[in-house]
Amino acid sequence: MTKKYSFTKLFIGALIAIIGMLAIACSESGNNKKANNQIEAIKKRGVLIVGVKKDAPNFALMNHKTQQIEGFEIDMAKMLAKQMLGDENKIKLEPVTAKTRGPLLDNGTLDIVIATFTITDERKKTYNFTESYYSDPIGFLVLKENNFKSFKDLDDKVIGVAQAATTNKVVTEAAADLGITVKIKEFPDYPSLKSALDSKRIDAFSVDKSILRGYLDANNEILDDNLKAQEYGMATRKEDIDWSNYVNNFVKDNKQTIDDLAVKWNLK
Repeated sequence: MTKKYSFTKLFIGALIAIIGMLAIACSESGNNKKANNQIEAIKKRGVLIVGVKKDAPNFALMNHKTQQIEGFEIDMAKMLAKQMLGDENKIKLEPVTAKTRGPLLDNGTLDIVIATFTITDERKKTYNFTESYYSDPIGFLVLKENNFKSFKDLDDKVIGVAQAATTNKVVTEAAADLGITVKIKEFPDYPSLKSALDSKRIDAFSVDKSILRGYLDANNEILDDNLKAQEYGMATRKEDIDWSNYVNNFVKDNKQTIDDLAVKWNLK
């Protein structure tokens, strides 16, 4: 091997290393820019796009007279829009379910999800959550005629839950702890669950108790049992670091106002 060939080989190797380092640096710069521009994008657009429920009484429920979604979480979303854009009406509410809210946030359709989204360690691997703005235990809505008195009475019964919700796991684990067996059946939304209960296709409708109270009528009742409390947080994409911090500070700074809104909507 000649000295000239050796030098050329070393030079090419060094050049490749430098190009690689520059590529990494550019990539990191691009990622940082992306992480910091969500707030700017929202302000430039002039509209905050929020994923919300439309079937969760008191939290976010479609008013069929006005064709507007109303509730505790809607009021919070409007507060956030007013703080960011100076006008609570500069907001677009996109209806979501437990199954669709994550994918719609992932693909950029939404800026944020405020939709009874329970904070879990598993979900925190995928999304940034604010600190909790509401806590609620899971319960059971049952027909009075069946005379169920407690969760134990649901042994070998069919319990309906929402698709992609934490309820399935919580109920299954709680049943195992009690030494009973339950059959879980998933439904796309809460009205479907209520309909299934009314038509006796399921023996119990299970979700957080504050939501269940919105589906009470003369024929049903909520059992006294309280399963694991669900902590709700506002969710943003992992890469939107500055935006995530902004929203978390919003929740912390408006704690009392948020609590007052919960009282307004009969959630406390």
